[in-house]
Amino acid sequence: MTATAAGTATDLDLGALAGYLRSALPGGVAGELTASLIGGGRSNPTYRLSDGERAWVLRRPPYGHVLPSAHDMVREYTVIDALGSTAVPVPRAVHLCEDTAVLGACFYLMELVDGVPVGTVEQAGELTSDERRRLGFDFADTLAALHGIDPDAVGLAGFGRSDGYLERQLRRWGQQWEASRTVDRPEVAVLLDKLRRALPDTRFPGIVHGDVKLDNVLVSPSDRGRIISVLDWEMATLGDTLADVGIMLGFWDVPGEEPNPITRGLATLDGFPSRAELLDRYASARGIDLPDVDWYVVFADLKLAVILEGIARRHANGDTVGDGFDGVADMAGPLLTRALDLAAASSVPELRR
Repeated sequence: MTATAAGTATDLDLGALAGYLRSALPGGVAGELTASLIGGGRSNPTYRLSDGERAWVLRRPPYGHVLPSAHDMVREYTVIDALGSTAVPVPRAVHLCEDTAVLGACFYLMELVDGVPVGTVEQAGELTSDERRRLGFDFADTLAALHGIDPDAVGLAGFGRSDGYLERQLRRWGQQWEASRTVDRPEVAVLLDKLRRALPDTRFPGIVHGDVKLDNVLVSPSDRGRIISVLDWEMATLGDTLADVGIMLGFWDVPGEEPNPITRGLATLDGFPSRAELLDRYASARGIDLPDVDWYVVFADLKLAVILEGIARRHANGDTVGDGFDGVADMAGPLLTRALDLAAASSVPELRR
């Protein structure tokens, strides 16, 4: 299962991995390692790994061009390890390898959760209307539970700085755009200017997931309205928790409006709560009054457009593995247009200007 392209590893070196895990894991490995790519993700390659007796999930950064601070496996491992004793359902952290000589990059192993994915229209369509409704509310409750955790209490006091988080985010994603763009899109500069002028104060600091969508959860096979695992913590940090709310809403499509190109109208399926119901449930679960969240939704669309542009660039360079990349290059434009439309209709004056 080892392959190379232009001198860059594009798959797992199972021989090197087995040699490493024999001494790194309690009990070593029982037999020959096998691995298969887990589909669905467009960012970090994710594999099902087995030694014939046990199975794990292996996560590693993308191959090829990777932007600074992006796809941080240490960060991802640290947060799931810290949250393992909380009410937020995460896979059990198994092992972190920071030795890049093994696979060419840092990677980690986590528990293989026996769960059902619901992140596409087709997958969510397999649920009943009642299951979709309960899933939507459990999604809001799970996010509220994450945001209610005291970072100090779970050993994440130094995981990031909530102070100045939004300013740093705008600067970071502006830099990411310049480093990864494949075409000129003046909308990015316009949106960044609007967001800087309308920058809100951080009222609710806490642990931020950074990529809140149904594609990053697994539900119980016996109760498909209940989340049993939250995945994909690569962008987690300490910051303004309402940034996660903006991402959640950005992926929560509204009937009659242009859908997110990733979710393709997923949340418009019968049974799912509306955006307003989702917000009410989240606010009630946290016991807070939410301010206007337009800023956060506009920012979420901009951020996703930048991420997709980076993925499109890696795909064009031949540095992606698996399927699901066709059309990614065309997704950034509609997201930027949607963000501009929301800003123009916002109740936040600085976003409208």
